[in-house]
Formats: sequence, C-alpha cells, structure tokens
Amino acid sequence: MTTLTLADALPLFGHFLVLSLLAIGGAIVVAPEMHRLMVGQLHLLDDVQFNASIALAQAAPGPNVLFVAVLGYQAAGLAGAAVTLAGIMLPSTLLAIGATRWAQARQHRIGIRAFKAGLAPITIALLAATGWVLTAQNPTPPVIILTAITALFAWLTRIHVLWLIAAGAIAGAAGLV
Repeated sequence: MTTLTLADALPLFGHFLVLSLLAIGGAIVVAPEMHRLMVGQLHLLDDVQFNASIALAQAAPGPNVLFVAVLGYQAAGLAGAAVTLAGIMLPSTLLAIGATRWAQARQHRIGIRAFKAGLAPITIALLAATGWVLTAQNPTPPVIILTAITALFAWLTRIHVLWLIAAGAIAGAAGLV
C-alpha cells in the first residue's frame, strides 16, 4: 500500500470522475479501464490485488460500487478509498438526479423512450468486457466454461445472481476452478 500524496490523488480523482460518466450500467462496467489505470499505468495494484478487491466487494452485502472503495483502499488506504469512491460517485449521482427529473417530466416523448432502449446493448457489452478482463487472469477451460454458463444463466433465466455467485463459490471451494 502506497501513501497517497495530493499530486497522486488529484489525477486519480479526475480519472474516476471521468469513469463515472462512462459507467452506464454501474461502476463494474468500467473495471477494465480501472485495471488499465491502477495495474498497468500507475502500478498501484497487481492483478491478484485487483481481482481480489472486486471479488471481496462483490461478495459483501451492499451496493456493487463498493469495489471501487476496496480498490482505492488496497492501493492507498483510507485516502485512496475516499478519492476513488468520491470520484466515481459524485458526477454520476448529480447527473442521475438531474437527468431523472428532466426525463420524468418528458417521459411520453419517443426520444426519451428510444434513449432508454438504446442503453441496454451498451450496458451488456460493457459487462461482457468486464467478464473478459476478470476471466483473462485465469483463462483455463473450467473458468471459461463457468463464466460462459453463468452469463447464459443470468441472461436466459430469472435465477437470482446470488445463486450464481454461490455456485461459483462452491466450484472454487471444490477445486473446479
């Protein structure tokens, strides 16, 4: 864990501000860019720390965005957690409040309905990219197959995602992946 100076905190905060505006479908969809920045460019984390941070935060109860705070904490303690979480939450929260109020007042317009429908494929593609990055860390056939099966179950059934997470945990505990 490194000490976060103001010179390091401002660019990290700024990067997470921008990522917030790109996170259509939740912060997890920009995890590949977070990986590129925190592991590849800034070397604040390694691959194992990055993946463990996401897994830990996703297993914990609460909002999915918690993984951002865990990444920041792993990189630079409480200051890192505060910088990354504030950066990812501030713009998207303000934009969501403003856009929701604006769209609610105009919900009958065809452009508003088309915009909402058009975001679905973008969200799906960004989630697929996140799955790819996380699977690429251990690209063995069992991991790839389990990832594909999980994606299909999530897409084609109404099985709650927690059951899929539990199945992955059981497969991991059994040594299958």
